[in-house]
Amino acid sequence: MNVKNVTVFGYADSQDGDEEYLAAFETSRLLALSGFTIVNGGGPGVMRASSLGAKAANGHTIGVTLYPESQDAILMFEGRDKLNKLDEEIVTQNYLERTLTLIEKGDVFIIFSGGTGTISEFGMAWGLARLHFGHHKHLILYGRWWHEILEAFGANMRLRPEELMVYHIVDSPTEAADKVKAIAAMTQENQLVNSR
Repeated sequence: MNVKNVTVFGYADSQDGDEEYLAAFETSRLLALSGFTIVNGGGPGVMRASSLGAKAANGHTIGVTLYPESQDAILMFEGRDKLNKLDEEIVTQNYLERTLTLIEKGDVFIIFSGGTGTISEFGMAWGLARLHFGHHKHLILYGRWWHEILEAFGANMRLRPEELMVYHIVDSPTEAADKVKAIAAMTQENQLVNSR
């Protein structure tokens, strides 16, 4: 697997000027400068910031979207943001399909601060990384506060050792972009070794 697509997860209600919004913009800009495609849910907040960051570097964006049908669903889910500049759009039928498609399309995940939607995306990506350990997709957790969360999981949950080996915690856009590039290089090197 070549590392080309980076899926970005994070808070849909984040506003321009919020810490995670600015971090998602700059991280995605740096990744696009290095030739990575940015994948997100096509909504506002961190999703929009990641697309705008990629477009600021003339990068490519893919949105995996969902169009809620009922008014209740619209109130609970952010839907498609027309200010989120996408080059490709993949329309899904429900929240679960959308989440699974975001995970399928990404080769690496960057997870910023968010709410329960981000928590569910993180949980699914983390569980799948454990199931496919050794051939897994890496999680990059953005922010020092992730240490406290993962330490609480470690102290209170029954985690296997490999579950602690599939993620990396970073604290700056440069560190996040460098980690993605390192994962891409490592993956390419492993493929060369395995093909001999």
